[in-house]
Amino acid sequence: MPTIPEQISSHLLIWAVALFIVKHLLADFLLQTSWMAQGKERPHGWAKPLLAHVGVHAAGTLLIASLMAPSLIWLALLDFVVHGAIDRCKTLIQQRHHFKVDQAAYWWLVGVDQTLHHLTHLLFAVWIAAAASAA
Repeated sequence: MPTIPEQISSHLLIWAVALFIVKHLLADFLLQTSWMAQGKERPHGWAKPLLAHVGVHAAGTLLIASLMAPSLIWLALLDFVVHGAIDRCKTLIQQRHHFKVDQAAYWWLVGVDQTLHHLTHLLFAVWIAAAASAA
């Protein structure tokens, strides 16, 4: 695990956070096809659509790390695993409880899912800014 120095460049941290916000918008909304979105939530045959979706996320993280802190390109693999686990857990919870769009619990689940993704990205941004600040 990367160490976090006492001082991190606020400039680098802000850029890293901003890039992860844009990456998330692109990968989770603009580049996610209906095949990915609907397929990853099926009871069977969900693996390929989920892997494609998290692959897009990992590619974005790879690009950000490559530009800002090349020593941390392994974060792309971590993003692949973590994003996939979060999305799969969300799907399993939704399937078990049959939440519908008009239920508050559905939106709580969506909110928790998105918050976990953003917290993951915040951690990645801190690691990247720390590594770039130390360089």
